[in-house]
Amino acid sequence: MTKLERGFALKISLIMATRMLGLFMIFPIFSVYANHYESVTPFYIGLAIGAYGLTQAFFQIPFGYLSDKYGRKPLLIFGLIIFFIGSVVAANATDIYQVVAGRALQGAGAISAVLMAFLADYVSEEERPKANAFVGVQIGMAFMLALLLGPIIGHQFGISGMFWIIAGLSIVALVVVTTLPHAKPIKQYKLSIDNFKKILTTDLLRLDFSIFALHLILTSSFIAIPIFLVDNNILSIQDNWKIYLPVIVISFLGMIPMIIVATKFQKTKTVFLLSIFILAFSQILFYKSALNYTTFFVILTLFFVAFNALEALLPSLIAKTASSDKRGLAMGFYSSSQFFGAFVGGVIGGWIYNNFGLNSVFLFTTFTAIIWWLIALSMRTEKH
Repeated sequence: MTKLERGFALKISLIMATRMLGLFMIFPIFSVYANHYESVTPFYIGLAIGAYGLTQAFFQIPFGYLSDKYGRKPLLIFGLIIFFIGSVVAANATDIYQVVAGRALQGAGAISAVLMAFLADYVSEEERPKANAFVGVQIGMAFMLALLLGPIIGHQFGISGMFWIIAGLSIVALVVVTTLPHAKPIKQYKLSIDNFKKILTTDLLRLDFSIFALHLILTSSFIAIPIFLVDNNILSIQDNWKIYLPVIVISFLGMIPMIIVATKFQKTKTVFLLSIFILAFSQILFYKSALNYTTFFVILTLFFVAFNALEALLPSLIAKTASSDKRGLAMGFYSSSQFFGAFVGGVIGGWIYNNFGLNSVFLFTTFTAIIWWLIALSMRTEKH
């Protein structure tokens, strides 16, 4: 990439990562700390964790389309303001319903599709896979950082203080947005049935389902993982970072050769299927294994090797598959699928926890991963 492209990709990734950090920071602690709120049940714990996904899913397509029509930057500013308001609502919450409302408002600032389309606008086509993979890695690292910071911030400032810090992060993202160019794509179009048909191809729908399944598994898993850490006397909630930190480092190192094989040696399908298999394997191990520090560490590392690899590969695949003038709309469908997966994972995971016990959540995520692997088998083989 040129110097300008690298700088632009860095700014986009900073905005994305800062916002994702704010969304993910409650994951490693909320299911334990949620008992501080009035009217809490296991179902509402899952709903609070995943509520942002429903509004994200609903608004990604309108945001993506409007950014194609009126420009990326105004939509980014508007979305981050809504995210800030939702964070403030959650910070002032006294019962679980208000937390759900705040999380839903956070999700209504649905700018992920706009960011990815903006990146594609300013990076040359031949360098776009690198730029998208770079942003994908930053999103993965933001989630990793959230796992480290969540327990520490939650212990020091409580859930309310955490939401205030998240509100501050949205202001940081807004500052970065002000440094971006103010332009809109050259090609414009009217929203029509034909345009929707062009982004509802089998290839794109397969990728949309992939990101849906990935974030469904992620959200459901993190209803159970914090509780398992505490209930099995592995670590106290404020010390969770002590297991997440080495897991992050090892899983990141484990992901790098997979991305190299996928991109440099054109083995994307092979790496993709292997990553889903590892993800499914980690879920069945969580379901079947007697958990202590060692087994938990190994299983969680396997999970994040697969998660990081998939999170890095998918944005590049969607950008490569969608045409340039429909990229905002295509990214809207893709991001909607991602966040709808988070919502469904939270709701169904919470419902399973409430009705069948916490361990059954991993049985659900295992079957989801198996179905995903079978669907991914029909991916097109790379051209050599």
